[in-house]
Amino acid sequence: MKENEDKYLDDFTKKIIKKASLESPSIHFTSEIMSQVKALNKSKVIAYKPLISKQTWVLIALSFIGLCIYLIFGTETHQSSWLDSLDFSKFTNVLSGFTISKTLMYAIAFFGLMLCIQIPVLKNHFDKQYEV
Repeated sequence: MKENEDKYLDDFTKKIIKKASLESPSIHFTSEIMSQVKALNKSKVIAYKPLISKQTWVLIALSFIGLCIYLIFGTETHQSSWLDSLDFSKFTNVLSGFTISKTLMYAIAFFGLMLCIQIPVLKNHFDKQYEV
């Protein structure tokens, strides 16, 4: 039974192949395909643009140098700081044995400030990068 089905399918496919004519592409087929490939290769190139410009780096460097010069040659030598005005009594009552140095507190405050600045800057950068 299986052989009859195979023979019938074989005869049927031979008939179809004999009736079908050989198709050939147009004369300019290759040049048309190559022009389409070349058009695909001319994609939009994204030029490198740094997140922080040179002018901003210069401003940051000058600010840092100015701060260092002020700290070295500054005339004020009093010991009070802006942290003395903050009230940490609630935390010191809970954590009476735990002390935080001023350096660590400055580092945490500076880290928080930089984080708050970097998030909007990076969001803006990536929004511009993925615009269509």
